[in-house]
Amino acid sequence: QVQLVESGGGLVQAGGSLRLSCAASGNHFSINSMGWYRQAPGKQRELVAQISGGGTNYADSVKGRFTILRDNVKNAVYLQMNSLKPEDTAVYYCYCNARFSTNTNDYWGQGTQVTVSS
Repeated sequence: QVQLVESGGGLVQAGGSLRLSCAASGNHFSINSMGWYRQAPGKQRELVAQISGGGTNYADSVKGRFTILRDNVKNAVYLQMNSLKPEDTAVYYCYCNARFSTNTNDYWGQGTQVTVSS
């Protein structure tokens, strides 16, 4: 099992910045990839950014504004969000694809609210 703990959401004005953090903990696992999804009211959950050994991947809507970073020592991932827009308002979920000795599993954080006011 892997537990993900998120922090850093909040209320910010349009044009402002926020930094989300997510730390993974557990036993006997390694991480294939980590990332962030978001879900706005009435919409499907969508990928925001992902980081793995192969590099990074961003949703078109956040390219140039958001940056995903990973700390392999701490098993943590961060999402630096700049130039925030009201349409970025959503619950942001951290996820991790963890590898164990015999299988891999996906894990999700509890979600953190990001609200951008106009």
